[in-house]
Amino acid sequence: MRVALYWAPRLDDGLHRLGSSWLGRDAETGAKLPQPALPGFDIAEITADARGYGLHATLKPPFRLATSWHALREDAMSLAARTRPFALPPLVLAEHHGFLALLESQASPALQAFCDDCVAALDAHRAPPTEAEIARRRPDRMTERQRALLARWGYHYVFEEWWFHVTLSRRLTEAERAVVQPALAAHLGEAPALPRRVTELCLFTQAASGAPFLVAERLPLLG
Repeated sequence: MRVALYWAPRLDDGLHRLGSSWLGRDAETGAKLPQPALPGFDIAEITADARGYGLHATLKPPFRLATSWHALREDAMSLAARTRPFALPPLVLAEHHGFLALLESQASPALQAFCDDCVAALDAHRAPPTEAEIARRRPDRMTERQRALLARWGYHYVFEEWWFHVTLSRRLTEAERAVVQPALAAHLGEAPALPRRVTELCLFTQAASGAPFLVAERLPLLG
């Protein structure tokens, strides 16, 4: 089993319904959902990888447990209890490293601090990556700082290298993006830009390699 700490829209947020239907799966229930029509394209193929991870933005990347679920949950509850809810900047749909994703419209120090706390405070529960897992990250393509982060934290996009993103497609060619991005924007409508607050820390679990990630628990922020 792998565990991850994610941000995900609240269940009463329209973005949860619209984003889940675009991906074709509700990570809260595991239910398959009908996807919108995308003439000329296989939307199921375009969203396959993102669908497996579920609608989310990563706070602490997936890891295997070195301790126990109970111990991790206790520390995650403590982190959530000391974290005060905060406003999330309006989200915008954009191309990001070839993917289509929802990004922050402006940097949020509160969100960065929350993410940093998730990475550091729960790291004792993370089993070290295997040599094969490290090799798949292609450290030869990383900066020196990224290699140092990978060695210490098991992932290179953490702390100042991290960015908020909700991935909604695979990498697209420019021609594909010219069609898919307007369709996705129309599907989401005004939902990404609506005001929202971060009020939960979501624990996601993956039962086995290749299995879809599911919401195991939503921990309320109580600080």
